Amino acid sequence: MLDAQQTTLYVDVILPLPLPATFTYRLPFELNNYIRKGTRVMVQFGRRRVMTALVVSIHSNPPQDYAAKYVLELLDEHPILLPLHLDFWQWTAEYYLCYIGEVMNVALPSALKLSSTTRIEANPDFENLPQAQEAISDKEQLILDTLKTRGTLTLDDIFELVDQKNIHKLLKSLISREAIITFEEVKEKYKPKYIKKVRLAQNYVQRHALQELLVSLANKPKQERVLLRYLSLVPVLDNPALNSEGAPKNAFVDKHMELAEQISFSSLQTMLKNGIFEEFSEHILRQNQGAVEAPRPALTPEQAVVRDEILTHFQTKSAVLLHGVTGSGKTEVYIDLIMQALAGGSQVLLLLPEIALTTQMVIRLRKIFGNKMGVYHSRLTENERYEIWQGVKDGLYDFVLAVRSGIFLPFYNLNLIIIDEEHDSSYKQYEPSPRYNARDLAMVLASMHKGKVLLGSATPSLESYFLAQKGQYGLVKLLVRYSEAKVPRIELIDLKEARQQKQMREQFTLKVLSSIETAIERQEQVILFQNRRGFAPYLECEVCNWVPRCINCSVSLTYHQKSNEIRCHYCGHHEHTPKECKSCKSHKVSYIGYGTEKLEEDLTALLPTVRTLRMDRDTTHTKHQYEQVIQDFDEGKADVLVGTQMVTKGLDFARVNLVCVFDMDRFLHFPDFRALERAFQLLVQVSGRAGRRSGLGHVLIQTSQPQHPVFKKVIENDYLSFFDQELLEREKYSYPPFARVVRLTLKHEDLYTCKNAALDLAAPLLKQWGQEVVLGPERPLIDRIKNRYLQDILLKFPRSNFNLKAAKIFLRAEVEKLLSNKSYKKLSMVLDVDFV
Repeated sequence: MLDAQQTTLYVDVILPLPLPATFTYRLPFELNNYIRKGTRVMVQFGRRRVMTALVVSIHSNPPQDYAAKYVLELLDEHPILLPLHLDFWQWTAEYYLCYIGEVMNVALPSALKLSSTTRIEANPDFENLPQAQEAISDKEQLILDTLKTRGTLTLDDIFELVDQKNIHKLLKSLISREAIITFEEVKEKYKPKYIKKVRLAQNYVQRHALQELLVSLANKPKQERVLLRYLSLVPVLDNPALNSEGAPKNAFVDKHMELAEQISFSSLQTMLKNGIFEEFSEHILRQNQGAVEAPRPALTPEQAVVRDEILTHFQTKSAVLLHGVTGSGKTEVYIDLIMQALAGGSQVLLLLPEIALTTQMVIRLRKIFGNKMGVYHSRLTENERYEIWQGVKDGLYDFVLAVRSGIFLPFYNLNLIIIDEEHDSSYKQYEPSPRYNARDLAMVLASMHKGKVLLGSATPSLESYFLAQKGQYGLVKLLVRYSEAKVPRIELIDLKEARQQKQMREQFTLKVLSSIETAIERQEQVILFQNRRGFAPYLECEVCNWVPRCINCSVSLTYHQKSNEIRCHYCGHHEHTPKECKSCKSHKVSYIGYGTEKLEEDLTALLPTVRTLRMDRDTTHTKHQYEQVIQDFDEGKADVLVGTQMVTKGLDFARVNLVCVFDMDRFLHFPDFRALERAFQLLVQVSGRAGRRSGLGHVLIQTSQPQHPVFKKVIENDYLSFFDQELLEREKYSYPPFARVVRLTLKHEDLYTCKNAALDLAAPLLKQWGQEVVLGPERPLIDRIKNRYLQDILLKFPRSNFNLKAAKIFLRAEVEKLLSNKSYKKLSMVLDVDFV
């Protein structure tokens, strides 16, 4: 009988790459007894690259088409994922028409995806070789000189050093001369965080020994203060066992002490040297942990009724939609349900659409849940994301507050998923693939865990409300504001009339300006909403109408005054602001339209005493900038907050009673079947920021179309009437929720090749499904991005009496067939299922 260790085993693995299949590797005999499904291994992929792969099956069948390479290393003693997680990945890949490696790439934090980096070093024997005497180029010499001083370089280092796009010829030349050596380096990406702590030496912990120590330090006041400071931090006399935990070394400095009483670090060092204290390091998590400070919030009678209705629905339904008006206290209901789930030993995931929302929510929930709660989003560092991911897996965090990527955390007992602002398009992933919707994936994940989903919104998506009306979801309503707060009064200001009566100052009507002044006089705060960042959408020559356009994309460049540049918001291309027209050389180049940057500047010019803050992508690059803006406004350090749609989502400021909305008309006519739905949702959500505590909130909307039906529905807060009207339109033209929409976007650097490829793909699709399902191909509104031309094909699959799985298999086959055509070698394609 063969020894198990001598049996030849193979593993199928997933690589974090957009590849259609798993790959088979041979297992070294010494790993036979340790390999498990769900563990990570290091493998060689290609000629030199070393990568992390995930084991999905173990067997004894060698591959038929190639010789299997050996697994290089086993990285985990135990599986990092359960079979359930792998099933979830597979479902995601199949539904969203992507590869499971792409799911792996977004699901695992970077610290778990080790890969090699190509590094270059100088050949130490090069100078002794005959070819060392041959002439080389200046850039090749620059590389060699830099290697002498720096030792090794990465490819990125060389790109930056020689400042040219194609460095491969340079490297090939140096390699052929044997001047350089390339090698692969694998580095651990996760770095634990440690703090230095001190504690009393064990022989001083007992009371009598400690008393003797105090007596011996009577003539050494500085050391005595160090000891007394330690005893105030760690009450060893009351509980000697606490000494093992020690105190942070930096905690010995008390800023509130008089200067003469400050602790001397040199005295502490002397006591460490003399063996009175001992120093040690302790591993800590990077996210701030907090003790429970706030009690469970008491629900109002209305909230308690809603909570009970949700629990009743959960007995028969897997999902419930909570339709609660802005300021109704949906968060209090969430907290109550979370506490019930945690008390039952389950895990809970609360999803928010924007990182900006997490700041206020984290502060509030941390006081209630303390260190049971983790926070997970893309603005965290790699190390922070890894610690939360590992903490969920190990049961350290029973409750996680996250944005859409949190759906892939390795929960093992997930009983409840809450999706706040479920209507928000930010739950949809656009780049990179998979282009998933976290709201929809939550339904699948909860089903796999046999858990429940609660969807919450003041303006539910048409799809969710439609399913609730059909009885697929439970439906619960909370239509009164918390603590008797009133629904804000909404007023339309006719821009045409204001211009005719000369009541405009820059972008502001006199009504808006006077309302801002009145609010500030009452010591209230104001939010200005303009969903366009930058100073102006574009520049234009007053003489010949020339407009600066992006060299890579078919869009105009947006003017940013602070950086004095015009910038493309699609590819990042930027230029210095032109001083003259590049067409007619005129100096009469002016900006057209306005963004948040100009709105803030104009307000400051018109009302110089007003203190402003701006919240958009340009001012909130990092999580700390988000937090700082929100904290400063919450603390009253500014009177007016100017922002994009970040300011519409769930933020709660006690002193905001006035909200002003600008440039809303462009939303009403945007060429998208969801345009009116989004306009309605944005207006209701931003209006909900006003009057959340006391006083009647006031919302001013500047518009050139005050008669538009959407405004009437918003003013009357009539969601149901709006829903019924939109539903009729969607059904008439076969859009969601009556169809599943898939958008195929073809990309190529040549326009005619792109068009021909689109026609070649559309032909078999039209033959299979007809013109009712297949629309296009057609040129999109922006038909060139990053120097690649675009063509769109839209597929509208019926939701009933249609085999969606078979349709996706057929579609995938036709796409693969097209991409394998040598004529379309450089063609790429984006398949966006359920695009929003």
